[in-house]
Amino acid sequence: MMLNRRQLIGGAAAGATASLAGCAGLTGRTPSQEAPEQTTLTFVNWSGDAEKAAFDALIAAFTAANPDVVVRTDTVPYASIQTNIDSRFQAGTPPDLFRVSYIDIGQYTSQGVLLDVSGTFTAERAAQFVPGLYQGVVADGRPYGVPHQIDTSAVLYRTDAFEAAGIRDVPASLEEAWSWEEFAAVAERLAGVTKGKQVPFIYNWQAAGAYRWLSWLFQADGRLLTEDLLAPAVDSPQGRRTLEFTRSFYTEGWVARNSSTKSTTYAGDEFVAGAAAMAFVGDFVLPAVDAGVDFEYRVLPMPRDVRAASDLGGNAIVAAAEGAHTEAALRFLDFIAQEEPMRTYCEATGQLPTLTSLTQTELDFEVRPDLMGTFVEQATTITPEQVAQVTVPAFARINTLLGNELETMFLQGREAGATAQALDEALAQALR
Repeated sequence: MMLNRRQLIGGAAAGATASLAGCAGLTGRTPSQEAPEQTTLTFVNWSGDAEKAAFDALIAAFTAANPDVVVRTDTVPYASIQTNIDSRFQAGTPPDLFRVSYIDIGQYTSQGVLLDVSGTFTAERAAQFVPGLYQGVVADGRPYGVPHQIDTSAVLYRTDAFEAAGIRDVPASLEEAWSWEEFAAVAERLAGVTKGKQVPFIYNWQAAGAYRWLSWLFQADGRLLTEDLLAPAVDSPQGRRTLEFTRSFYTEGWVARNSSTKSTTYAGDEFVAGAAAMAFVGDFVLPAVDAGVDFEYRVLPMPRDVRAASDLGGNAIVAAAEGAHTEAALRFLDFIAQEEPMRTYCEATGQLPTLTSLTQTELDFEVRPDLMGTFVEQATTITPEQVAQVTVPAFARINTLLGNELETMFLQGREAGATAQALDEALAQALR
């Protein structure tokens, strides 16, 4: 008797069922008990030791809740992360997930290569995040990732250096923060006692950190870009005043010449080495600093001028639009944006959460919890207007140009006014 295709498939299915039933009799397992087929996600990121351990713990928790998904991490140096990611996109094999800084995300959203996550992160879900921070992952009204954490800068200081300089009135809150003039006076007093053994301070604008200069600009109530984000706005009275003040760091000898924007020196490392009495650093540096120092140190808020301001550091986790496993990638993004995983990660790394609920509760930070309150308070100075200016698609290029022009002013003696003009000209080119 001839069998048609439907009968053949039906017979094959029946045979397969019989075979599986026989196997179940031998192994004691039914088909429903078989381990689910696993999907492997590739997650490219950079991380220090504390971050690596925290990511491993986060991934283990995700896998326990999602046994059908394996997350394979590929940790690369921060200096080469963009080259790594870009080469994967160009080869047509983008990672399922990757870590990207807020200042770099715009170059990916503008090219349409990131997964639109609005189906998972609805308006109701988006409302759970600090509004200004959530805007860091939004382009044209749609979210393209999760604002996983932020970091911002405050000032670490050596207590022995302050004691030697007779500096006893140390600010403990934003309201008490030193003015620019008061900060300059402190730097001068420190210079008088360190006498070449230490510089008064080091600022963390190295290693793609030129954008941290903007904290001073925002403190002076200046702008990087116009309100419509289409044109440069540095060449203003506020911008020129900011350039003149930060130029004085070098002309007065308050910072080392090898700590400028294009230097390979890191502020945290120099502080640990004893080369600076104060260091402007991000909260994420605390684990490494605390493990390395052999002296007592504390923290104080950033100086303020017209207002208080600090930098938007931190990173989003995003998925590739053409990734091989977008459904599983969305599940991972959904998981890391939940309260408990975010709390655990931030407490372990000394970084700050983006969920409003976690910003309104006291976190149990593992490293120097006595200092973290200053960073938490400093982060409240980050405004939506500031976020908008540093997340435009051209900002990665702007950051490079900013570093170039500041370096010329800091080390080659160019005047503040000429630097303001040069910056606006360079930014206009970048924005085209």
